[in-house]
Amino acid sequence: MKVSPQQLWEQSLQLIKANVTEQQYKTWFKPIVFESYSPATLTLLVQVPSAFVYEYLEENFVDLIGKVLTRIFGKNVRLAYRVITDKTNNKNMVLQSDPVAEQIDKPQPQTKGNQPYGVLDAAKPQQIDPQLNPRQTFENFIEGDSNKLPRAVGLSIAEHPSTSQFNPMFIYGPSGCGKTHLINAIGVKVKQLYHEKRVLYISARLFQVQYTNAVRYNTLNDFISFYQTIDVLIVDDIQEWITAQRTQDTFFHIFDHLYRIGKRIILACDRPPVDLKGMNERLLTRFSCGLIAELERPNVQLCIDILNAKIRHDGLAIPEDVVRYIAENANGSVRDLEGVVNSLMAYSVVYNHNIDIQLTQTVMKRSVKVDDKPITVDEIMDRVCEYYHVSVEEVGGKSRKQNLVQARQVSMYLAQKHTKMPAARIGKLIAGRDHSTVIHSCEKVEERMKIDTAFRNDIANIENSFKLKV
Repeated sequence: MKVSPQQLWEQSLQLIKANVTEQQYKTWFKPIVFESYSPATLTLLVQVPSAFVYEYLEENFVDLIGKVLTRIFGKNVRLAYRVITDKTNNKNMVLQSDPVAEQIDKPQPQTKGNQPYGVLDAAKPQQIDPQLNPRQTFENFIEGDSNKLPRAVGLSIAEHPSTSQFNPMFIYGPSGCGKTHLINAIGVKVKQLYHEKRVLYISARLFQVQYTNAVRYNTLNDFISFYQTIDVLIVDDIQEWITAQRTQDTFFHIFDHLYRIGKRIILACDRPPVDLKGMNERLLTRFSCGLIAELERPNVQLCIDILNAKIRHDGLAIPEDVVRYIAENANGSVRDLEGVVNSLMAYSVVYNHNIDIQLTQTVMKRSVKVDDKPITVDEIMDRVCEYYHVSVEEVGGKSRKQNLVQARQVSMYLAQKHTKMPAARIGKLIAGRDHSTVIHSCEKVEERMKIDTAFRNDIANIENSFKLKV
């Protein structure tokens, strides 16, 4: 009995189903609707629900579809897609796929009834662009006291991405401390060791733009389905979502799916989860269920090591005293360190000037605020204690004397106001307290400043002693 094109298409779907995961089949192939087949032009016309589905099939399953159609329909078959562009007004367009390449003749699979069996070598979807920076690796991520734990855990995750330990990994720290470098290094290492893994690095802002476009063009389900196929998802700067409630809700569903099926999630942020005010509570709970690792600003010695590594890599010649000067005055920012070295080389070549302290000072005045270095918690405590005539040791102790409590609260308030350090870190440095104590102290100081003019003047005097901009 002659088999109809519709039946041939059903056989094609069964062979595809045998070569992809259940989730992939349900998401990308089950929605396809057979329309027609023309023996004269060898053209198979199918309907897909959106342009996103068409693009995803062409980018990730074109080899598999080609092999299947060649096996079921014969050689030189051409696939055409009718894409629904506007469901409301019933608008669509027909897109032609590239001709299916001729396949090398192989033994045909055994069949039972209309159910073909067999595994094709094009079964797995083609790799996506991971969007990683290949220059940011573990080899050039210099280890120091400020990054030892996150680096060690990140390397372990990269070597064993399928384990459930430390999932998700939540990395936080101030700008310029190396977060983006570290999460890129994890992704690069995974791709080196496990080429078949679908790894994707994306910034939170770009994810939000993609989400907005998906909503606008009615492709949200396709958007979510794509992200649910990722093996290692790396998202940078998630603090960008604090006011984006709908983006948070969508990411929650993606996160929840990936986490349940054992996929790896790596997140980077400029603050710990407890300080993400405005973030969905259920997301914060999931962020906190893995490993929360802090990346601190590099100290002077680590800055020197980073500079020397860059100098060796670039084949530069910079005197030791210049290296130390840069390390001591670059505000503990890796970006500033690299920027100063690049600027020094440019000035040296253009003006034919030896690299010395004088040239370095000139360059840094234009690229780094040397005279306006970030204030540390230790400096704030010193000035507060000096103002209130108490010792740092007393303020950092457990005493509940009123004058010590006041100095402690003021220190926490000024640290929260004038540093980019998270509340949990401030509390630990000042008196071994947790983040809730810092938040409570800040609220108390702010309330008192509203009604107590003398106290408000005290705060202003302490700030003036730092020459702070109030």
